Amino acid sequence: MNLPTPAIVPERGAQRLPRLALLLFCAAYVIPGLFGRDPWRHADLTAFGYMASIAQGHAPWWQPAIAGIPAEGGLLPYWVGALAIKALPFLEPALAARLPFGLALVGVLCLVWYSCFHLARTDAAQPVAFAFGGEAHAVDYARSLADGALLALVASLGLLQLGHETTPELMQLLASTLFLYGLAAAPYRRNKARLAVLLALPMLAASGAPAVALALGLGGATISRMSRFEEARRLLPWLLGSTLLSLLCAWLLDSWAWRVGMDAYLEEPLRWPSLLAWFCWPAWPLGLWTLWRWRRYWSHRHVSVPLLGFAVPLVASLLMNASDRALMLGLPALAVLASFALPTLQRGVAAAMDWFAVFFFSALALFIWVYYASMQLGWPPKALANVRKLAQGFEPSFHPLALLVGLLGTIAWLGLVRWRTARHQHALWKSLVLPAGGVALVWLLGLSLWLPVLDYARSNRPLVERLHKLLATESTSCIAAPGQTPSLLAALEFQGGWQVDARSTLDKSPCSHALLLADKQQLPAIPEGWSLHGFVSRPTDRTQHYLVLRQRRD
Repeated sequence: MNLPTPAIVPERGAQRLPRLALLLFCAAYVIPGLFGRDPWRHADLTAFGYMASIAQGHAPWWQPAIAGIPAEGGLLPYWVGALAIKALPFLEPALAARLPFGLALVGVLCLVWYSCFHLARTDAAQPVAFAFGGEAHAVDYARSLADGALLALVASLGLLQLGHETTPELMQLLASTLFLYGLAAAPYRRNKARLAVLLALPMLAASGAPAVALALGLGGATISRMSRFEEARRLLPWLLGSTLLSLLCAWLLDSWAWRVGMDAYLEEPLRWPSLLAWFCWPAWPLGLWTLWRWRRYWSHRHVSVPLLGFAVPLVASLLMNASDRALMLGLPALAVLASFALPTLQRGVAAAMDWFAVFFFSALALFIWVYYASMQLGWPPKALANVRKLAQGFEPSFHPLALLVGLLGTIAWLGLVRWRTARHQHALWKSLVLPAGGVALVWLLGLSLWLPVLDYARSNRPLVERLHKLLATESTSCIAAPGQTPSLLAALEFQGGWQVDARSTLDKSPCSHALLLADKQQLPAIPEGWSLHGFVSRPTDRTQHYLVLRQRRD
């Protein structure tokens, strides 16, 4: 006997989000940050360095390297970026490498929508049928929930920065979402589902996450074997074959690496819970509500499939010292899981989410506008003083297009707030439209109005320019930088244009100059055979600077 589902949805509740509005949401989320900026420090710049090393012929395809230090993990993302650089020689290399990763984010958004759509079409996920009719139609209900899943993903705070970087994790995210789609679509799209799972797990392994691929493959095989749908059970050999292919790819590309570690919890016991609290907001409370309200349906596809897709990255994050990049792989599945809470959400909870989103994101938008006004008009003066203190040497510039984009985004937000706070809004996705719109607004304003100062503060270009000025009169054959971060090495090599040696110690280095990181309060001992030539530092670094050394020629 079929149990009555907890979803009670009238026909008017299964409205779909207007397609134009949905496209504008996605555009406001994806496009900002693609253009007009350098690769930012750490993972973004490091990944670009490996891509550029291949594209510019500094390293072979099978071993991308920065300053002689080879990359670890899967090679597929670096190949994608390098191919884009070579295929688009008329674009700046960083922009060319970023474009396929922007398309990958678009693919993630599309796959989340279709995954939720197919899961919501199953009989077990459908709302209760009314005695005299008037309940939501199956396809309309599925479309409305899919819109909600997409909004839940856009609203997820953890995806905001990491999802816009040019890093291997974005390819991993695309692969894990493709796997989610393959499981979800199996009963309805046989060929597409088989192709999706066959590609997803090897792509995941080739991008540096073979253990996650193995766990997803085995979990997906278990779900398919126990499925009530014959087509889903027929997916089992394809899942097992994809799992074997992922192991083969990991072995051929040397993607296996020991990343398990729990030592960070000794210093910060609450690190992982606090990461979950903000990184997965607002999807995690909705996901928990789904598990509670649909607790009798955990064995059904609309709960078990996204639960698997989130549980594997969740455990991976726990075992990897609360890794946010591992946790990001579960956000698409969590968004799908959260969407099934919408038909059961109480009105008071939805209203609380709305008002929190209105006040929080409106305050953030006002904050961005105040500091933008201070940079352009000099008022309020305290805000401008804070900018100059945090980003020493930054000179504001006016860009009419950025101002126009900021104004249009703010007007759209005000219209969205007015629409949502009007009476008689019945759509299932209504409680997620303001959180998603607020995230898109803040990202749009930050990466338009604040882009110059953010790029100045978060890229390594100002440091490279200061180093160029210091060495302007020097004949610099190469720069030794042993022990420095890969992102700094990438900046020196591909933004500064120097040959960089990071493998030799200073006493054996053939380079004429060297960089050493030092605390500003204490000058370290200068190595024998070298003399101090000067100091350089990032504009935002208050505690450390780099010693520029020159090798003495006796």
